[in-house]
Amino acid sequence: MNKAAEKTSQQFESVFVSPMRSYTLAALNYYEQLVGAQMDAARAYSDMTIAQARTWLDVKDADSFKKAMESQQKTAADLMERMKGDSEKVTSISQSFMQDSQKMAEETTKKAVETAKQ
Repeated sequence: MNKAAEKTSQQFESVFVSPMRSYTLAALNYYEQLVGAQMDAARAYSDMTIAQARTWLDVKDADSFKKAMESQQKTAADLMERMKGDSEKVTSISQSFMQDSQKMAEETTKKAVETAKQ
């Protein structure tokens, strides 16, 4: 009787508990990466905005106004590039998580089938 309970406990660990731990770890890693990417992006956008505001504070004449306008155009182009890169990064993080989750689900299903056969 004790051996049967131990076997059932091992099967439960193998089929349910261990895969849930793996999935939870993958989800935590995903959210950590996602939040990190979002924080990096927010910091970069804030830095760009503050730098641009400082540029406009230096406008004193037509020449400095022209330089501020040029800076604004460059900042807008840099911002668009940054947003594109950030979007690609988030997409990559999400795709990786999705692939890992799918692989774990397939492995869990395989283990469950093997355990059911025993």
